[in-house]
Amino acid sequence: MSQVLTIIGLGNPGAEYEGTRHNLGARVVVALARRQLTKKITLLFPTTPMNQSGAAVAKVIKNKKAAENLVVVHDDLDLPLGKFKISFGRGAGGHRGVESVIKKLKTRNFIRLRVGIAPATPAGKLKKPLGEQAVIDFILGRFKPPEEIKLKKLMPKLTEALDALLTEGLSAAMNRLN
Repeated sequence: MSQVLTIIGLGNPGAEYEGTRHNLGARVVVALARRQLTKKITLLFPTTPMNQSGAAVAKVIKNKKAAENLVVVHDDLDLPLGKFKISFGRGAGGHRGVESVIKKLKTRNFIRLRVGIAPATPAGKLKKPLGEQAVIDFILGRFKPPEEIKLKKLMPKLTEALDALLTEGLSAAMNRLN
């Protein structure tokens, strides 16, 4: 089952945000764009601030049916760095970029590729920053060298997940990769 998808990588525009945790969605989609793709897809790179991402998406996604073929790639503080999850029809989970997309499209029925950014203990327990300012400082911070190594190993798996969504469809990709 092959589909045509629109894929958006959430992030903030501007050089000062390059390499930050909050721009991981955009970074993943840039990595996908650099590959030789044989499938027809639309890649979106909004120039709006993260919290206004929905305005850019709404210019391309015109109805709820089209939203079902939208993939929003974004950072997720509820998953540890090095992990990802494909989901559909969920709430924003506190992510303001995703919240903006939900509000503008008037639906949460779209695909999300949630990419973990949270630190974790060696046992895998999340060590999320506490307090609004600590969270902001963390997500707008740059990845440290050991985190970059984890990301480098993760990138092929993320592009594989997007390929699976394109070629196998949502259910099969979720069953195989989640």
